[in-house]
Amino acid sequence: MNQYRDADARASLDARLLWQPAGSADLDNWAELIARTAAVERPVWFERRADLAQILDSKNNAAAANTILGVDSVGVARAYSRITKSRSGDKAVGFGCVDPAWQGQGIGTGLLGWLEQRTRERFAGDAVSGEPGPAPRLRLCMEQQHTHQAALFDNSGYRIVRYYNEMHRPLDAGVPEAALDEGLELVAFGPELHEPVRLAHNDVFRDHWGSEPRDEEAWGFVVNDPQMRPDLSAVVIERSSGTVAGYQLASHDAEGADARGFREGYTDLLGVRREFRGRGIAQALLADAMSRFAAAGMDKASLDVDSENPTGALALYTKMGYVAVNHSMAWDKEL
Repeated sequence: MNQYRDADARASLDARLLWQPAGSADLDNWAELIARTAAVERPVWFERRADLAQILDSKNNAAAANTILGVDSVGVARAYSRITKSRSGDKAVGFGCVDPAWQGQGIGTGLLGWLEQRTRERFAGDAVSGEPGPAPRLRLCMEQQHTHQAALFDNSGYRIVRYYNEMHRPLDAGVPEAALDEGLELVAFGPELHEPVRLAHNDVFRDHWGSEPRDEEAWGFVVNDPQMRPDLSAVVIERSSGTVAGYQLASHDAEGADARGFREGYTDLLGVRREFRGRGIAQALLADAMSRFAAAGMDKASLDVDSENPTGALALYTKMGYVAVNHSMAWDKEL
């Protein structure tokens, strides 16, 4: 039985599949669907079972309302979508895939219809009574090689709003030296710094395109991510005040290393507070990250950067030896 109440969203879904919210009993089936799709489409990264389990634990993005899983007549998952949105956010972000053996049959178009309807519902539910809210907007992201996704998005009225560069820096070429100013100290990233770094991150990215403040739950997705590596991360503190001046939070995808043929330390987040910029903090954090990655047996340091980053990050990364190896795009549609 289809468990989604909205008639328009129901009508868009392929009747050959049984559609249901994803639950803990579906974790293996769900993860296997994503892995089968990734084996053909070869994305840089994809969600694994532990990531999906974390998603199901989310309170603000309740799985029963915000995920949909389509299974065939013998119970094999063939397609899924999910949506995330912060209560005060100006956009929802959609995710999903269709089993390669079932692609080209309109299932992706149906899932897109479900995502759009669920986005409208989330915006309506989050609206403050008596106050005008933002127009519902859905964002979808894809890597440049996935041309079938680009065709679907373009034909459905989405437009590219941003480009991102995936950048790599080989570690066999040595690590650059970068010293901190007197009065600044680089320390390990531990639980006692989770909240101070969250607040610093919200301050650093308050004027960055597409960024939204991270509440405690959203930040929990960062610090509790199964691939998060505190030992490869670091924070710069101002000694006199204890203020977080900058941070570098890193992860490592051990499973992905086998498929990609190299081990990489990935910088998920890098930021420096405005009042501390121009003092070499970002360079010091990146150099420290490279040293940590190399000591852990990594082959490359990697990160992603907005091609129009307002802080000049792209120029910094290039100066430190990072080279763009892949591109991705964000597509938006106002509903």
